[in-house]
Amino acid sequence: MDSLLAPRSTSSFSSPLNNNKNYYYCNINSENKSSFSVPSSFRIFNLRKFSTVSFGYGCDCRLMGRSSGCSKIDCLTRVTMDFSASAASPEIAKPKIVTGPGGYVLEDVPHLSDYIPDLPTYPNPLQDNPAYSVVKQYFVHVDDTVPQKIVVHKDSPRGTHFRRAGPRQKVYFDSDEVHACIVTCGGLCPGLNTVIREIVCGLNHMYGVKKVLGIDGGYRGFYAKKTVHLDPKGGYRGFYAKNTVHLDPNVVNDIHKRGGTILGTSRGGHDTTKIVDSIQDRGINQVYIIGGDGTQRGAAVIFEEVRRRGLKVSVAGIPKTIDNDIPVIDKSFGFDTAVEEAQRAINAAHVEAESIENGIGLVKLMGRYSGFIAMYATLASRDVDCCLIPESPFFLEGAGGLFEYIEKRLKENGHMVIVIAEGAGQELLSESMKSMTQKDASGNKLLQDVGLWISQRIKDYFSKQRKMPINLKYIDPTYMIRAIPSNASDNVYCTLLAQSVVHGAMAGYTGFTSGLVNGRQTYIPFNRIIEKQNHVVITDRMWARLLSSTNQPSFLSAKDVEEKGDEEPSNQLLDNGNCGQETFVSNEVTN
Repeated sequence: MDSLLAPRSTSSFSSPLNNNKNYYYCNINSENKSSFSVPSSFRIFNLRKFSTVSFGYGCDCRLMGRSSGCSKIDCLTRVTMDFSASAASPEIAKPKIVTGPGGYVLEDVPHLSDYIPDLPTYPNPLQDNPAYSVVKQYFVHVDDTVPQKIVVHKDSPRGTHFRRAGPRQKVYFDSDEVHACIVTCGGLCPGLNTVIREIVCGLNHMYGVKKVLGIDGGYRGFYAKKTVHLDPKGGYRGFYAKNTVHLDPNVVNDIHKRGGTILGTSRGGHDTTKIVDSIQDRGINQVYIIGGDGTQRGAAVIFEEVRRRGLKVSVAGIPKTIDNDIPVIDKSFGFDTAVEEAQRAINAAHVEAESIENGIGLVKLMGRYSGFIAMYATLASRDVDCCLIPESPFFLEGAGGLFEYIEKRLKENGHMVIVIAEGAGQELLSESMKSMTQKDASGNKLLQDVGLWISQRIKDYFSKQRKMPINLKYIDPTYMIRAIPSNASDNVYCTLLAQSVVHGAMAGYTGFTSGLVNGRQTYIPFNRIIEKQNHVVITDRMWARLLSSTNQPSFLSAKDVEEKGDEEPSNQLLDNGNCGQETFVSNEVTN
């Protein structure tokens, strides 16, 4: 058994849940034999008419009225039975949590052996791979985890951790039995082709896997009766259409030099049952899904249906978003490339602005709800005088408003550059934005072009109210920054992500996504990736650095900033020092 799940002695008090039909408590220690046998592997198993049994592991001090939790190592081990009729439905499962001393919390990912007993294991083929000088330290230890919060107070709890990514000494798939597929969904992003390439090459070169399919057209490509060559239709539809492309190292050899995705992509919903039917009919046992939060949410539902059917299929995701708004991870792949490409637009705006009297260069960048691209592009450029993002409201007229700052800057410098994220200032357009109630196929609100709107408002203000001539040039590189090949930094990052997700699937993990946390590759459960969006925190030092660089006003009072900071959701779901929350654990595997 994994040492993280080693039995601990029980406390002497009696929990109020002892008489609850949904809870069964058992003492697990050397002195007190339990009347209820708990398998040492902690597998989920069928129990009479009940569909699932999962195991909670943690302290019940909170349930006993101790609001601050307990610092003791002695805890009550709880076995939680799922009696609900909905247990058989493919809903997203409860998190798999392991707690330890000192406020340690591991948000673990599911494993195939959670629901398939007695799975055989095999030595990792890397041990005999001539391309690798394998030593024992090359493999990731079963207890290796990565903290989500790297900066902590000396007296604070250890906090949330994620399982470290990398190769294990034992794998749960024989190389010859692997039949993998790859699908891309959602919007384009630099690095998509690199991820596809490295998954294919990683499976082939590291594990000797020869059978890899590309699902053409996304999820829906799993089901039509048509097989195509590299003529992508896009996104989910690839699952439905049964459009497939055979992938091997020769096919993907130079695709990393191209933008977009060779498999195509699309937006919109999908039929989970049809997708899993197709997976089952084709004999696919590893599914690699590359996409944003909506795609990962779909992947989570696909995983639950796969688990409900008891299939030996690893469902693994790689998060993708050009806006860098996926939570938990350090950054999304393609983000560095997008910021770098945005410099070209900002530089052009700066050249135009400084070449004429009272010149204003206005650049609109991507960022529907999060202003990371605009913020980092501004910091990288050093030529920007004002950056406007969705997280930081602003106003146009009056003391301290945008127009006043523009006029001040033009009088001081003779020109200025403004960068605005596409989602900024939407509240100012609310009266005229009929499209606010309309949504695209992925459910995103359709936004009016804030760049065109604000450029016209600036022109009207200075020509009609201030009688001051200005020359404004508006540049919109929105899709240019995402439809390009990834740069060197992102190519390396994509390679690490792809190899990590391959190692995880081969090790039998499923229902997870691979991501960088504090500079280390990790396996993160789907529920953490899809629970919320990441946003720029305007009370953080990074935003202060931007304000210092541009010398722009905050457009907010101190009270507004404090209120905005209070609204920011905590990034630490479990870093509250409470070891007494209800936790659910299904299985911990020793590799």
